[in-house]
Amino acid sequence: MVLRAVHEAISTVTLNPDPSNLPGGTVLQQLTDGLGGWALIMALVGLVIGAAAWALGAHSQNYHQSFNGRRTVLVSALAALLIGAAPAIVNFFFHAGQGVH
Repeated sequence: MVLRAVHEAISTVTLNPDPSNLPGGTVLQQLTDGLGGWALIMALVGLVIGAAAWALGAHSQNYHQSFNGRRTVLVSALAALLIGAAPAIVNFFFHAGQGVH
């Protein structure tokens, strides 16, 4: 009897994430948006510096500098991709988790 009541209580638990339901939720959303903006700016800076190092290394026949510049460009581009896709990735896994029964 008690086991059945516990099972019924567990089966009715729901989750509807909404940052505006808590005090400071909108501030947290603005903070997240601001951090995303700063992260994109840093990715852009890394991309420009990496491209410059890649070009200088290639023109001066410095393989190490060229390789580091190329790696910096790729990492910065991947970082920008992940920053842009972060909400979709989180939503994908959240909705996939909701499908588990």
